[in-house]
Amino acid sequence: MKEFTIKNKVKLVRIEKGRLTQGELAKLVGVTRQTMNLIEAQKYNPTIRVCLLISKHLEIPLDELFWIDENH
Repeated sequence: MKEFTIKNKVKLVRIEKGRLTQGELAKLVGVTRQTMNLIEAQKYNPTIRVCLLISKHLEIPLDELFWIDENH
């Protein structure tokens, strides 16, 4: 199976929208601020449930927020 990584632009979108802090988004999604930090730093791949909730609260389609990078 070919190797790939999951990329995201959660931090960029959260800052651009300017409505939520990292801690506030984490609370809405049901994770700790530390977990949200790891997600934004691309050091942790969240569950699909968490991805969907982040997408919902940032009001951006899931496939625009998370994607597969096959060229890592």
